[in-house]
Amino acid sequence: MRFFDTHTHVNFSDFKSETDATIKRALDAKTWLINVGTGLKASRECVDLAKKYPEGVFASIGQHPTESESFEEEVYETLLSDKVVAIGECGLDYYRIPKDSNQETVISKQKKEFIKQIQFAKKYGLPLIIHCRDAYEDLLAILKSEYAGLPAVAHSFTETWETAKKILDQGLYIALNGILTFDKSGKLAEVVEKMPFEKLLIETDAPFLAPPPHRGKRNEPAFVQYVAEKIAAIKKMSVEEVGEQTFANACKLFQIKNPDQITSQG
Repeated sequence: MRFFDTHTHVNFSDFKSETDATIKRALDAKTWLINVGTGLKASRECVDLAKKYPEGVFASIGQHPTESESFEEEVYETLLSDKVVAIGECGLDYYRIPKDSNQETVISKQKKEFIKQIQFAKKYGLPLIIHCRDAYEDLLAILKSEYAGLPAVAHSFTETWETAKKILDQGLYIALNGILTFDKSGKLAEVVEKMPFEKLLIETDAPFLAPPPHRGKRNEPAFVQYVAEKIAAIKKMSVEEVGEQTFANACKLFQIKNPDQITSQG
């Protein structure tokens, strides 16, 4: 049984000196992972971490929509390597716009930075890892205009089946994390029930959103199995089936060679 945590941040300070130990726990638990950049410094850290491990650890480089810096293609080009499998997390986040700011100006900047990263992803043939909060209408319009039919995943999805269907209709993948395990509304369970299994990914978004039995504690990639367990319960199948299918889905989206067998790192 194997898993693929398609979105984590073990480079964050929450892990302090435990980053390598955290990665080892994941690999020992037959879990591969993608450390996802949220800006230039974080992206560089993600790439450096990925290069330390011959197998099972990858990086995504990009700029979170709430970052104040500007995405500079020439700088990010220097980070590209065979360990970089995606661009992001990028997108739109209207939820975190300060109420005392000029909303239109902030939204305009977010759209501009998102489109710059879309163009970068297209140039290098890499999929997008998309962050979106309270902005799916605008985000889907941009994708339809600038990125139609190209590979991407909507990370940390928390919306309804109606929104999920619009995302899937554009060919995107959907990634679910610990929120699924404690969502009492039932809307994410409906998404799991109705969406094509081959478009489903799992993630942790560690150090955030730890699932039970670790709720309220620091999350980590090894805990992605609990997301798989919840999906298995909803879909009435084995955890092994969920792990293998979502692992294969991740390898397909991120153009990673899917091995016959995972080797734990020492």
